[in-house]
Order: sequence, then C-alpha cells, then structure tokens
Amino acid sequence: MERFLFYSSLFVVLLMALSLYRAIAGPTPLDRILGGNAIGTKTTVLIIFIGIIFQRVDMFVDIALSYAMLNFIAVIAASRYFHKKGREADFY
Repeated sequence: MERFLFYSSLFVVLLMALSLYRAIAGPTPLDRILGGNAIGTKTTVLIIFIGIIFQRVDMFVDIALSYAMLNFIAVIAASRYFHKKGREADFY
C-alpha cells in the first residue's frame, strides 16, 4: 500500500508540473487560471494522500476541504479580475 501511495503521489506531482507549465506559459489568462486551478486540485489530492500515510484521514480531509474551498474562491476572484480588466481594455 505504501508503494502504491508513493507512485501515485509521484504521478500527481508530475501532473502538477505540467499544470505549472500551463499556468506560466499559457497564451491566455484563461489558460493561466485553469492551470492554477488544476494545481490546487492536485494539491488537495496530495493532502489526502498524506492523511492516508499518517493514518489521520479525518484530520487531513478537513484540511483538504478547506484548501479546496480557498482554491475555488481564488479562482472566482481571478476570473472576475481578468474579466473586468478585459472589459476596461476594450473600452479604451
């Protein structure tokens, strides 16, 4: 089981690296927002894996849910910011 969690975590970190590339080099602000959201989602999965490793899933699920809600709020805020910024650029 420990080996499975290790390789699963390694795979998730690899996917996070690909999402980081999309967040940095994305041609549009939407690509950057989606890359950041994907990183946050994968971080939530890693927090759950850590909870399984330490055998304290109940505590780490609460932390993961809090982090997921914070990630959701950050994505909404960034989306609204870029949406308003885009409208102002069209106005001038």
